[in-house]
Amino acid sequence: MTLRHMKIFTAVFRNSNITRAAEELHLAQPSVSLAIKELEEYYGIRLFERIGRGISPTEGAKEFYGYALHIVSLFDEMETKIKNWDTLGTLRLGTSITIGTHILPILLERYQKMYPELTIEVVVNRSAFIERKILDNSIDIGLIENQPEHPDICSRPFMQDELCAIVPVGHPLSCRKELALEEMAQYPFLMREKGSAGRDILDACFAVRQISVRPRMESSSTQAIVRSVAEGLGVAVLPYLLIKKDIEAQTVKQIPLKHPLQRSLNIIYHKGKYLTKNMKAFMKLCRESGKIT
Repeated sequence: MTLRHMKIFTAVFRNSNITRAAEELHLAQPSVSLAIKELEEYYGIRLFERIGRGISPTEGAKEFYGYALHIVSLFDEMETKIKNWDTLGTLRLGTSITIGTHILPILLERYQKMYPELTIEVVVNRSAFIERKILDNSIDIGLIENQPEHPDICSRPFMQDELCAIVPVGHPLSCRKELALEEMAQYPFLMREKGSAGRDILDACFAVRQISVRPRMESSSTQAIVRSVAEGLGVAVLPYLLIKKDIEAQTVKQIPLKHPLQRSLNIIYHKGKYLTKNMKAFMKLCRESGKIT
């Protein structure tokens, strides 16, 4: 049993495929297959069920993965810390699309001045994807728009955002001083796609208030929704960070919600993660930028 066996096993588990794992590790496929066979013989259990061309992890493999991932991650972190000692090396970040588009560029500009020798790798994707990357140690720190539910993920708020109601300029609701969701629901609603952080919050509010809404349009593009609102196709509730410029340009009209919908943007990391000095510095910079201490 060696560290090499564990690295090969975790790669096969993540990819659910011997060939892809071999490519990821730059190893020959027979070497990967042999390592898995040696693991199975060593522990006397079957780790993967081989069905046709695919493989599926057994319950034993799922249990072993938790231990193997922790050992491999701890070794990798030790290597990074000792070799680079906090000023060299790579910081791996992951952010949701909203944060990656509107907040991260400013943070990175300030942070890179603090650690000019540090390489920073960034993944921008949906919050759920970033959480998965934290769990398999593909990234060090994540910035997401929702509260993670997995018990192995630690979460700290760093900024507040709110969901804003927007209507077309000249719309019957545009002269109102405030709006309730029930009133907006009487008009065609344009919404983000299911699974996005803003949509999840909005759906939860509709459910609590027993409001039935059938969207006229659902889109993963905020700008497509904003332009459709501007053209008079409906109303929408979107994160302020995404539509600030459109509101200021008076492309659409913002109306305060009677019951404001606020949310916290969160820093996340694995509970077993060794937080280096540069990671802590980045997290502090996030909190200072969001004015949360």
